[in-house]
Amino acid sequence: MYIFLFVLGLMVGSFLNVCIRRLPQESAEERSIVRPRSHCPRCKTPIRWHDNIPLLSYVSLRGKCRACRAPISIHYPAVELLTGLLFVACAAAFGLTFAALKWTLFACLMVVLVFTDIIERILPDAVNFVGLGAGLLLAFFSEPMDGIAAWVISKWLRLQAPLPAVSFADAVLGAVVGGGLLWLVGEVYVKWRGREGMGFGDVKMMAMVGAFLGPQRTLLTILCGSLLGSVLGLLFILLRKKGTDYELPFGTFLGAAALLVVFFGTTALQWYLRISGLR
Repeated sequence: MYIFLFVLGLMVGSFLNVCIRRLPQESAEERSIVRPRSHCPRCKTPIRWHDNIPLLSYVSLRGKCRACRAPISIHYPAVELLTGLLFVACAAAFGLTFAALKWTLFACLMVVLVFTDIIERILPDAVNFVGLGAGLLLAFFSEPMDGIAAWVISKWLRLQAPLPAVSFADAVLGAVVGGGLLWLVGEVYVKWRGREGMGFGDVKMMAMVGAFLGPQRTLLTILCGSLLGSVLGLLFILLRKKGTDYELPFGTFLGAAALLVVFFGTTALQWYLRISGLR
């Protein structure tokens, strides 16, 4: 089963490469993920089917276009391999359940956003808005996992809400917390420094992440993403001798943090609540 899921993930990863390549483009024609056929970005030669096999074709071609010998970006096999591993990880962590399907979809969305932000410094609205809608919709079919909405409904509203409503409320709260917090930080930065510190795409991305993760795990994602951005970003700036005004792809760090929270967030929150005496 894991081998099947890994191969399926490789194929989905190949499709995600098309999304990463085309969704950030400006014209509607270039944004199509269906047409034209996959082709070399340099010589425009259509890629033959046997040169489009995930991972294997990259190795057999030695990372170069068959027609013009131009280098093929390493991000293509990286996306395919990462997606395959995430498919297996979701099945291993959640079993063959609806939850695994939900988090596999979430992982695919994160892969697209992580790499579009690295390559183009863009977090496409098409991904953010579709992901936000999916997160809110799937909440109706998921078990409540956050607890904040259940506490608010029982303690403040004194109601006994059905589980789908509680789960949906968690998703809405997560979207508001994720998007609202980053929007607030961005506004404060503009007032303080007189220029934008992050794009509005980060705000929309975290609203989408919040719809999947709920408020507690969304806050943990922002914390982890900020730490990753600070440590890895500083190392990159120092090693590449960039200026302090160098624009780091914050969405990439947030996406990586969101994936870590999917698999380790529950354990981290339980540990924190236990040592803080809140549980």
